[in-house]
Amino acid sequence: VMNVITIEDYKSTYWPKLDSAIDQLLTQSPGDYIPISYEQIYSCVYKCVCQQHSEQMYSDLIKKITNHLERVSKELQASPPDLYIERFNVALGQYMGALQSIVPLFIYMNKFYIETKLNRDLKDDLIKLFTEHVAEKHIYNLMPLLLEAQSTPFQVTPSTMANIVKGLYTLRPEWVQMAPALFSKFIPNILPPAVESELQEYAAQDQKLQRELIQNGFTRGDQSRKRAGEELTYNGSSACASSRGYR
Repeated sequence: VMNVITIEDYKSTYWPKLDSAIDQLLTQSPGDYIPISYEQIYSCVYKCVCQQHSEQMYSDLIKKITNHLERVSKELQASPPDLYIERFNVALGQYMGALQSIVPLFIYMNKFYIETKLNRDLKDDLIKLFTEHVAEKHIYNLMPLLLEAQSTPFQVTPSTMANIVKGLYTLRPEWVQMAPALFSKFIPNILPPAVESELQEYAAQDQKLQRELIQNGFTRGDQSRKRAGEELTYNGSSACASSRGYR
């Protein structure tokens, strides 16, 4: 027979354990060893669900992660342009990596509260939080920098570019409309097949985009290094968990 867990027990004993574990998972670097007992956390969630604390636990989890993402967003806002793309990539990768641990730990809450009472899914909810509190706030700063980096060889590694573009597409597919040519380099079949009569129009659009970037203060960099037709290419096999991790 399970002992009764009062709301006071939940607040003083159970949630603090979950809070600490979530903190560590959200801030770990890839390859870090996290000294938490997954079995203990899993059991903690299970007991709280059985004792009807799911609603409170879900509310606390969303609040906790929202606060974390607001801090991440502020740190990104303070980043200089030359570090902005890489820091966004780290923030995105770190968060998606954390979800791979956080979502399974809360599987009971997801099954018996979020799916049944809210008709939603925990992973979808947590990805939406990143979209709202980080990606949406940075997309209009990030996109011009990505376009500039993509036209300047070696400025950003192909794997970083691929991770960000695939990540943005997963978060909000309609962002493709902001830079269809850029997204099409990393996401297959998102552009309609090119018709010969439209090739001149595509070239004109590309030149217009380059002019707009230059007018907005972005220089094209040292073009002498760029051979005719050279483009950033991406070898899908080199992106360890990029495409799988965001799905």
